[in-house]
Amino acid sequence: MGTEDKDRDLSLIVDTQKDSGSKGQRPDGGPEAGAIRRRERTAVGEEDRRQREERLRSQRQQRSKRRRRQVLFARLAVGTLALFVGAAAVALGWGLMELFGPKETDGEPAAVMQQETAAAAVDNRAQKPQIQEDFLTPNPYSRPGEPLTEVTELFVHYTANAGTSAAQNRHYFENLGTTGETSASAHFIIGYEGEIIQCLPLNEIGYAVKQHNYNSISIECCYLEKDGRFTDATYESLIALLAWLMKEYDLDTSALLRHYDCGGKLCPLYYVEHEDAWEKLKKDVADYIAASSSL
Repeated sequence: MGTEDKDRDLSLIVDTQKDSGSKGQRPDGGPEAGAIRRRERTAVGEEDRRQREERLRSQRQQRSKRRRRQVLFARLAVGTLALFVGAAAVALGWGLMELFGPKETDGEPAAVMQQETAAAAVDNRAQKPQIQEDFLTPNPYSRPGEPLTEVTELFVHYTANAGTSAAQNRHYFENLGTTGETSASAHFIIGYEGEIIQCLPLNEIGYAVKQHNYNSISIECCYLEKDGRFTDATYESLIALLAWLMKEYDLDTSALLRHYDCGGKLCPLYYVEHEDAWEKLKKDVADYIAASSSL
């Protein structure tokens, strides 16, 4: 073989290797193509994730709506039932009132009369002062237990022993049941600090004003001054108590009397010696009643 032939064969071999090298490159286009495909796969995965989250969010919203509708329906059902029960109770009450309640009198519905009576009773009770019930033990000298069938007069007294308390004077009345030294008592005692003690029930007599024990209620008042003047606390409680008793027994200020007004005893001393103070006391009671009635 000649030199020229050898050079041609060597050139063919080199060209063939080049072609083979070119054909041996990766068919996927190299590193850049792989990166592109990875980004595409990532984008597809992110879109799938967003779609799943959107579906879950939609499902949660639907469940929440269903729960709200269920709660609303339940509340409506309970409210409707309550209205039905209330209406039935009112209807039953009216039916029972019509069947068993008092009938009309002089053309005025009995129910209206009943309401007015109840309102008046509540109004009167609302003005009752605070009273401590401490009834005496029944005995012949201070609590004989005889019935008080009517009340036409209210007597005001003073204890005639300055500086003694309501409790001490109540104890004196109680002790008469043991000593029997005299007969004496009162339905109420007002202390110099304004406390009110009730010693006798209002349906029993007391031994306070001989000629009027069977038609009157008596109130003893404590005091500190030698002239018999009541303290402001005693005075205020006396006004409130008298006003309540006057409304309770449908009396006016003409029924307010001093022990002095029946028999001439200097009791209560200050209001015997100061007539103007007694008249003011009665006016204060009338004003108290007028003010409380307008509330």
